[in-house]
Amino acid sequence: MDYHKPVLLELAINMLGIRPDGTYIDATLGGGGHSEAILAKLGNSGKLIGIEQDDEAIAFAIKRLSKYSTFNAIKSNFADIHSQISNLLPASLREALQAGNSQFDGILFDLGVSSHQFDEASRGFSIQGEGLLDMRMDQTQGKTAADIINTYQEKELVELFRNYGNEPFSGRIARVIVENRPINTTSQLSQVIQKIVPKKDPRRRLDSVVRVFQALRIAVNNELENLEKALNDAISMLKPGGRIVVISYHSGEDRIVKNIFREHNKKDLVILTKKPLMATDEEIRSNPRARSAKLRAAEKI
Repeated sequence: MDYHKPVLLELAINMLGIRPDGTYIDATLGGGGHSEAILAKLGNSGKLIGIEQDDEAIAFAIKRLSKYSTFNAIKSNFADIHSQISNLLPASLREALQAGNSQFDGILFDLGVSSHQFDEASRGFSIQGEGLLDMRMDQTQGKTAADIINTYQEKELVELFRNYGNEPFSGRIARVIVENRPINTTSQLSQVIQKIVPKKDPRRRLDSVVRVFQALRIAVNNELENLEKALNDAISMLKPGGRIVVISYHSGEDRIVKNIFREHNKKDLVILTKKPLMATDEEIRSNPRARSAKLRAAEKI
């Protein structure tokens, strides 16, 4: 099993400003790449808590990071960051957090889907290969992409593809999906979408498939709603001088991060990145996933 290279690793670690005795959260543990870099900078009195909802990812990360006694992992959606983290803290810190006293020196979010999840066709995230339309990060929870495709009304599908995927052919795609239901696999959905996108532009057809898959993944996992809640909770959990660092991969995520930082700016945050930080050409060549990555950071007042 392999996981993607951590994106913007050096930038993220530098922006967190790791203190050896600090207490940190990796809210999107994944394969543990960012966490390993944080742990390497922590001393024996430091602490890192990793949050991950994907069973395969958390098992991999726990094994990878087993040599670090300063590390603990929680299987959870980061939307529950406040309640789940308090369970892992010593009693004195837990009581302080529950009383509204912030306890963390830094919190990192690396959003999106790992390369491993894309590569596993059975998970249903990828337009390549053949798999059931699942797309759940936590496969024990909630509706699947197939549930959405086969039960949503045409109007609901149009809104979904337009709002979460910025898909220009949302109306046509929704109509042809309804006409061809049931649709239960990734290849079936891909073929249906490509029926209505102009054949003269093969790249445009592929782009539409990617955007629809993205929209479904966001809806299945309630990604944008969960992100908004998690960011607000995370900000409340930071100590004065503590930092929050967020790496996003599409405009909807980045807009939420930017707006929440602005809402808190000068009240309880100082924004450290006036514009999002991006990957260098060198990193993009070695790690194409970094191409769309945007990093924003802020510090608690």
